[in-house]
Amino acid sequence: MAEQLGFDLPVRVALGRDDFLVAPSNAVALSMVDAWRNWPLDKLVLTGPEGSGKTHLTHVWAADSGARIISASKLEDKDIEALFNGPVAVEDVDQIARDMDQQTALFHLHNALQAAGHPLLMTGVIAPNLWRLSLPDLQSRVDAAGHAALDPPDDSLLGAVLAKLFSDRQLTPRADVIPYLVTHMERSFAAARRIVADIDGASLAQKKPITRNLASGCLDNQV
Repeated sequence: MAEQLGFDLPVRVALGRDDFLVAPSNAVALSMVDAWRNWPLDKLVLTGPEGSGKTHLTHVWAADSGARIISASKLEDKDIEALFNGPVAVEDVDQIARDMDQQTALFHLHNALQAAGHPLLMTGVIAPNLWRLSLPDLQSRVDAAGHAALDPPDDSLLGAVLAKLFSDRQLTPRADVIPYLVTHMERSFAAARRIVADIDGASLAQKKPITRNLASGCLDNQV
């Protein structure tokens, strides 16, 4: 694949099951998502830092279960009853900890799915017992769910994530770029997203291939 030097092509993020990069940091969470038919009480909370793979795993589960995906912040604007007839994934539940309308909508959705025997997947950044939802009945139901955590990446996973992020942008860095980034960048998935975006922008602006020098300059600009 040729290096992109002059065309700002859209990012095409691959979210299929075969595109999920399995490593010790996420293998347990993946196995729990794959075993969704056996979730206690038909519900699971999936947590992890930004960019850790929560959205990817949510889409993997939705493809397998036929679930619909909705952001927790959109629940009060949604016809909740339209979600009652099948599996549902609600993303970023920890972000509605102070919004009673959104929590109330999720509470009703949760109860309706439980009554119908449909599974519910909820996601957030931190452990669910730390969400401190202001609706106590909702927090107690969240606490009763199974919990799968995505951990920070090791070197091999971080390198694989960087390779995927470059591929999503249709970019081919020089062979020494990813090993250099793994040993010099902040060790998080969110940082990987930022640095790949910055390198893409710098490559386009300077009309240069993606080399170690270009990557180093982008890292220096992030400090």
